[in-house]
Amino acid sequence: MGENHPIASALHLLGDILEREKSRSASVHVSSESYTRLSSLPGELLQLNRRLSEKEKKPVEVEVKPEVKVAEPADVQPNVEPRSSIESAPEVGVEQDEKWIRKQLNEVYRKVKGSEECRALGTLFETVVFAVGNPCADLMFVGEAPGAEEEKQRKPFVGPAGQKLTQIIQAMGLSRDDVYISNIVKFRPKKGDGRFQGSSNRKPDPTEMAACIPFIRREIELVKPKVIVALGLTAAEGLLEIGGTLSNLRNETHSFDGVPVIVTYHPSYILRQEGEGNPAKAKRAKRLVWEDILRAMEILGMPISEKQRGYFT
Repeated sequence: MGENHPIASALHLLGDILEREKSRSASVHVSSESYTRLSSLPGELLQLNRRLSEKEKKPVEVEVKPEVKVAEPADVQPNVEPRSSIESAPEVGVEQDEKWIRKQLNEVYRKVKGSEECRALGTLFETVVFAVGNPCADLMFVGEAPGAEEEKQRKPFVGPAGQKLTQIIQAMGLSRDDVYISNIVKFRPKKGDGRFQGSSNRKPDPTEMAACIPFIRREIELVKPKVIVALGLTAAEGLLEIGGTLSNLRNETHSFDGVPVIVTYHPSYILRQEGEGNPAKAKRAKRLVWEDILRAMEILGMPISEKQRGYFT
């Protein structure tokens, strides 16, 4: 469901209308019923898209007649690999050391680079932005999609929001080399056909995230983090396939294939609050994010000093 899809176009139109109304007055009145319905819409679209995608990919059963020769492995083209190999389990008896995990992650990268499904959407740029960090990390950060700076450097979270994330990691007593950082969508989303986009960015839509979910799922299987931190509402919706408000999703610990998931604000949220020139508001935004990080640290069993507990209070 790229930007030209009727549903996506309608949502973008609704967003433009709300932004226009907001610029005319201090607030935009939305009934509680409408707000609840709008909040649940992204999750419903993700679930609907997943069901439709699974239905389309269901293999067609073909009757094989006795006289039809079944190809031997030697007859199969070496560059043709089944899509399911993305999620294949490791061979029995293979030691899953860091070298082996890196090799498997490189294979995932190659799958991303050659993904016909992602390219067929027509709404994503060509440059792959994969992941950085420790392939054996206990903590994994997952964002939504790369922006212009990430596309340029081919690394996730290297722009202003990435610098803010680095500060958060350092406040935990860690470095970027101690954690694993990735995005759900591995390509920068286009605005329109992308010709006049410049350095501006947009969030990925449900179909773009659904096309890339197999890759992030495989990354999680390989890294085996003890905690995942979903950065922002879009990342939480794409990873957990649920809708709602970020304030509500923050209130509980979720699970992705058995791995605890903490939902928090995207680092860009802190940047926006700081940009408004209201120190009290910016401090509150930092505290909200830090409370979520403290929960992740507690799950990991990390030592937390009184100084760390008191940050931004």
